Amino acid sequence: MNRQLRTWLRISLISLLLVALAGLIMRYKIIYPLPLVDQKNLLHAHSHFAFAGWITQALMTLLVYYLYQRGDVNAFSRYRPLLWANIITAYGMLFTFPFLGYQFPSILFSTLSIFVSYWFAIQYWRDAGLAPNRNITTYWFRAAVVFNAVSSAGAFYLAYMLASKSAHTTHYLASVYFFLHFQYNGWFFFACMGLLSYRLLLSGVAATKIRQVFLLFVVACVPAYFLSALWLPIGKFIYIMVVVAALLQLVGWGVLMREAVRLFPVIRKQVTVFAGVLFVFFAVALSIKLLLQAASVIPSLSRYAFGFRPIIIGYLHLVLLGVITVFLLAYIAAYRLIPLTAAVRWGIILFTAGIISNELLLMMQGIADMRYEPLPAVNKWLLGAALMLFSGMLLVNGGLLFSKYDRAHNRDAGN
Repeated sequence: MNRQLRTWLRISLISLLLVALAGLIMRYKIIYPLPLVDQKNLLHAHSHFAFAGWITQALMTLLVYYLYQRGDVNAFSRYRPLLWANIITAYGMLFTFPFLGYQFPSILFSTLSIFVSYWFAIQYWRDAGLAPNRNITTYWFRAAVVFNAVSSAGAFYLAYMLASKSAHTTHYLASVYFFLHFQYNGWFFFACMGLLSYRLLLSGVAATKIRQVFLLFVVACVPAYFLSALWLPIGKFIYIMVVVAALLQLVGWGVLMREAVRLFPVIRKQVTVFAGVLFVFFAVALSIKLLLQAASVIPSLSRYAFGFRPIIIGYLHLVLLGVITVFLLAYIAAYRLIPLTAAVRWGIILFTAGIISNELLLMMQGIADMRYEPLPAVNKWLLGAALMLFSGMLLVNGGLLFSKYDRAHNRDAGN
């Protein structure tokens, strides 16, 4: 296994531990006094670092590893400055936002992070096209880096409104959701689907099927933005496009799942039961996410859902944790990109249990808010779920810290 791959994945998992720690502190502050912590500033650090320090860093690492697998033996050496630039800007945001909020240092690091994404997009677009034995996976990755760059338009427009003090609630929210959409449903999703497609191709799924799924999702991606912004004054034509986009995504996912089920006996031999369960969890979470998106085309349901904070937080965490993070952990575990010691396995199990607990509690809190009824001790239970997330990732990182890779890898290879 490539040593640089292991190093960068370990750095990414340390970042996920810090993301979980920030979430735990915020949950603690909701219940107990913590005067040294500014909740709003910590929230900015938590979200920015989750995007850049954990998910983007992990995806960049895995996309570079894909080039390495395709015969580009110097891929990690060539991308080393870029990977360092991304992690430095991520940690810059982590250590400035909690203390300064939106001030020059934190804005500088967040802006530099965007320029790093441009750098990666340009370089990866070129290298993916030059990789030997190109296949449909290249299209997923190229779309991913383009959507990552596109998402920055929302961030820059938001910065302009704040700097000019011309922020209007509608424009502010539209900019935020624009950035989130093309991060969640563009960069994150298409990169993950590219990784998944590559493995499904190796398992025997026809390239024509993967291409069909790609076309359905790429056509749907731009109009699907309005699924998060149906409160904007859009015309009937755009509304019809939004409905079609929601259906295209469901069809695309259905096609891919049908192929995966058809080749299940082959796939089962390639991944362990442990990783297989994680992939099933990812598939269920993504199915729920796509169904919720499709349901949101009903304007009354959309306005009702977006009016309650626990539902918004629950949905964002469903995508960020239940879909993207679980997929990355499943992918890393399935192909033994880190040593799967007992501590690492139990840490991932505890972390996943924390995700499930967090989602169920947020759903219950959202339903209670809709009925204008308080849910007793819900914040304490959510603190417990946050503690599970942090403890799980602490176990994972501890297991990696005290493991001997070669011995663990050899043992896992024999399972």
